[in-house]
Amino acid sequence: MATRYWIVSLPVQSSASFQWSRLQESISKRSFDTPVYRFNIPDLRVGTLDSLLALSDDLAKSNAFIEGVSHKIRRQIEELERASGVEGGALTVDGVPVDSYLTRFVWDEAKYPTMSPLREIVDSIHVLVAKIEDDMKVRAAEYNNIRGQLNAINRKQSGSLAVRDLSDLVKPEDIITSEHLVTLLAVVPKYSQKDWLSSYETLTTYVVKLLLFYIFIIDIREFEYSPEAQESRKQELEKLLQDQENMRSSLLQWCHASYGEVFSAWMHFCAVRVFAESILRYGLPPSFLAAVLAPPAKSEKKVRSILEEFGGNINSAFWKSEDEVSLAGMGGEAEAYPYVSFTINIV
Repeated sequence: MATRYWIVSLPVQSSASFQWSRLQESISKRSFDTPVYRFNIPDLRVGTLDSLLALSDDLAKSNAFIEGVSHKIRRQIEELERASGVEGGALTVDGVPVDSYLTRFVWDEAKYPTMSPLREIVDSIHVLVAKIEDDMKVRAAEYNNIRGQLNAINRKQSGSLAVRDLSDLVKPEDIITSEHLVTLLAVVPKYSQKDWLSSYETLTTYVVKLLLFYIFIIDIREFEYSPEAQESRKQELEKLLQDQENMRSSLLQWCHASYGEVFSAWMHFCAVRVFAESILRYGLPPSFLAAVLAPPAKSEKKVRSILEEFGGNINSAFWKSEDEVSLAGMGGEAEAYPYVSFTINIV
């Protein structure tokens, strides 16, 4: 599956079907390793030129936001799948693989009525994606809170003996408590073990104990053995582990569903963006051919040359001189070619 696609729009002089046939033929002859697909955009509501120009100024910023949320959810899915130790399946949108949804895009009239103003469609997409991003932050924070608690417990159980929990190391028979005796637990470095064994019986006063502390780096731990407390900690750990697994599974399921929703919204946004930029570039009435291409890196220059031939040669020399430059009033971050072009990175 390709991970980088171009969505382009080419001016149509006669008919879109004829232009599509010409494009397919040119690509197959001169860059056979480049898949090309028709990107079907319905007849959307044009509105006024001023409204299109105002919308165009916001399109690039909105696209960066929506694309960013899409990638955040994908990364969260990958992290959760790694945590579970299982290899995840391919991401889907409405039950089909992501690349298939993009290359066989069909406008959802029920969700985004074509008679709605373009600004209204774009705003509804932005609101939807923003809500999903906010939900993900809350859900991820809850999951990370559980992980943080477990990490803290693990640090206590795997840290040095000077700080870690001793409940799982000390047995009941190790503790002797009577009217005249109390058990103290001493943490002694291995390199001081011999000195400790030969001298600990002489530790009769507090002063001597402090002296030996500095010499042998001995740590006297306060410890009270409690079977009830040990059982309580064990149950707490088991509950946290179960909560983490339940939350991980729930978050993963939510992320898969939300990724599909965001990606679908993103592709509808791209359709609006291509439509608006095509009107601004080629004029009215709308007459353009939209397509999706996935050229290998080694073929990109060749494919750009082919597409330029379909660009109508409008100010071709100017566009060449401004290659890879953003142009104000043409989508902000729209790639500068003699035709409309946007790059979509799905990973």
